[in-house]
Amino acid sequence: MNPISQRLLNQQLICPQFTRPHDVVAWMGAMQAQEYRMMRWAVGMRTKRPSARAFEQAYNEGQIVRAHLFRTTWQLVAGEDLGWMLSLCRDNALRGMAGWMHANGVDIPRAEQEAIQQIFQDHLSASRTALKADFAAALEQRGILMDDQRLSYHIRLAEYSGLLCSGDLFPMKPSYALAAGKLPKASPMTQEEATARLARTYFRSHGPASLEDFVWWSGLNIGDCRKGMDAIKGELIEVRWKGLSFFRHRDSRTRGFRSGTVTLLPPYDEYLIGYKSRHVAVHQDHMHRAHSGNGIFWPIVLQDGQAVGNWSPFGGKMQTERFHPELSLDACALEKETARYTRFLSK
Repeated sequence: MNPISQRLLNQQLICPQFTRPHDVVAWMGAMQAQEYRMMRWAVGMRTKRPSARAFEQAYNEGQIVRAHLFRTTWQLVAGEDLGWMLSLCRDNALRGMAGWMHANGVDIPRAEQEAIQQIFQDHLSASRTALKADFAAALEQRGILMDDQRLSYHIRLAEYSGLLCSGDLFPMKPSYALAAGKLPKASPMTQEEATARLARTYFRSHGPASLEDFVWWSGLNIGDCRKGMDAIKGELIEVRWKGLSFFRHRDSRTRGFRSGTVTLLPPYDEYLIGYKSRHVAVHQDHMHRAHSGNGIFWPIVLQDGQAVGNWSPFGGKMQTERFHPELSLDACALEKETARYTRFLSK
């Protein structure tokens, strides 16, 4: 069993199966979207013909939305999946948020929360999308002056209540829209059904992966993760690698890997952040070049699924830096991948 080749295939990083950005996000379940600019490449690179314009259209139409979900971080999900995913992670998210607010000495009474959300709703009823600054201006018009931190908490609470979702795609700043007016109506789903669906989605798109990986990625407790896996145990195949136990879904791909490929991973990409342990793809000596101890993930150059360097996606000329000069990097394959990224930006 080669976990690297299978993860590359199932994460659509080689031989992608999909043409539409929406289908990629729906397949992946939830994609880390911490970096607002580079989340577009994270999706686009997993399509057959990467296009920034296609991503923008899917995002603006609500086929793809960006929200705080699992692990209370920014993620991209399919518009039709936001409702059941939010129901699954809302309680954990609110507990975590309450802890942050308490640590920062912030208390938001229920009456205040409801009043502010009504102002958000009134503002967006007359406007398709709003930036954070627009909300601040709408509050100020009503004589409410609010510091940036408190406003951020109110926006997050409005997300978790189901009122807000991501708005139109702006170059640098996130925007917000009314979820009810942008997203399809969600079908009701029990917690058991939702957990089973999440497990199926994760192991199909991220497998081979361990139970611990699933716990990390979902942010759910280990008991709920076990229940989700037990519910689909007939669909999971257990495999061993270097004495470790992994699982893959019966529908995940195991063949089609092509050697000699270079991949320009954006920061916070699912190929690394989607697992608790990254040792499969990153040598321990180079781990600090992939991510920091406080949750910062950097752009990575992969060769045949192994991390071999960093790259700079911003600014002018493309720059890459190998972890060690003696590590080989296929110049032709790198040039091909760089051209693919350039074409993505131009479309």
